[in-house]
Amino acid sequence: MRKLMDTLKQEIIEEMHLEDMEIEDIEDEMPLFVEGLGLDSIDALSMIVILEKKHGVKLENPDEGKDIMHSVKTLAEYITQQQA
Repeated sequence: MRKLMDTLKQEIIEEMHLEDMEIEDIEDEMPLFVEGLGLDSIDALSMIVILEKKHGVKLENPDEGKDIMHSVKTLAEYITQQQA
């Protein structure tokens, strides 16, 4: 799971154009939206693309998206669960 979380952090940095950040700057349980990393609703769409194209996982229930995309850890847990 550590490798998956580091991969997700790198993908977030690249997709969201956070050039001044390193994977070490993103804590596993840091909120990704608003008060944490500061991502917005447009970034949420990019996260859905990352899940589908890079990890083969679809967000089945949009209502769960907020919980699933809360942090890198919750994303990794969802991906691991869906790929099992």
